Amino acid sequence: MNKRQYSGLSLLLLSILAIFFLFPIYMAILNSFKTQGEMYSSVLGLPVKLHIENYVQAFSKANMLKSGWNTIVVTVTGIVVIVLCSSLAGYKLSRTPGKLSNVIFMLFVSSMLIPFQTIMVTLTKMAKSLGLQGSPFGLGIVCAGLGVSMAVFLYHGFVKGIPRELDESAKMDGCSEIKTFFMIILPLLLPITFTIGILNLLWLWNDFLLPVLMLTDFRQYTLVLTINMFFGKYSREWSLILASLILSSIPIVIIFALFQRWIIQGITDGAVKG
Repeated sequence: MNKRQYSGLSLLLLSILAIFFLFPIYMAILNSFKTQGEMYSSVLGLPVKLHIENYVQAFSKANMLKSGWNTIVVTVTGIVVIVLCSSLAGYKLSRTPGKLSNVIFMLFVSSMLIPFQTIMVTLTKMAKSLGLQGSPFGLGIVCAGLGVSMAVFLYHGFVKGIPRELDESAKMDGCSEIKTFFMIILPLLLPITFTIGILNLLWLWNDFLLPVLMLTDFRQYTLVLTINMFFGKYSREWSLILASLILSSIPIVIIFALFQRWIIQGITDGAVKG
């Protein structure tokens, strides 16, 4: 197989994969502009008329301003705690070689192998005893605890690529270790910080299982839980469900499209330097 044939085959396979992944999104957008009757009569057909009112009703019935704010609180709280704690831990473990550091690092790494379903009951009870259950802020703290292990792993690998001479120079200039981290090391961690932030943004914004366990009042519901309320026991408002899904996905799609290159760069750099 020559180079041109290989390129053509690669392009064909990538096109098939693109169609495979984009088709459900196309169907969701297409049917979000239909009435219930049009959707049931022809799922693949084009809408007779673009029913924009589906989006207006979805925005109103899902109370997207309130649920969107709750989602932002959960997401921002989780990301801030994950980035702050994990960057400090990854830096300290990387700069302090020894058996104890290796054991602690392996504990972080091994915790990623534990399925969430095995700890969700215990985690929920602990969150309730600590007063974290029933609030978006408490949910963000719990999510941060689950996301720290992966972030520490990525930060640990990335910090290894930063010369130790920077730490020594800062120490000679009178900087404390914590000042050295925030003034010198942390700015150099921006690529991996963007990666960790975006990956956790995708997770926290779209998570369902943990919010449904932690949030007991519908006024504290996130977007995903609010949209789930459209699924009734005997009926499902598919037009509103699809419209609300599209609306809730717009912010995350925009952010991901703007910063997707940081994901690849950060993970690649962390893996190579680790």
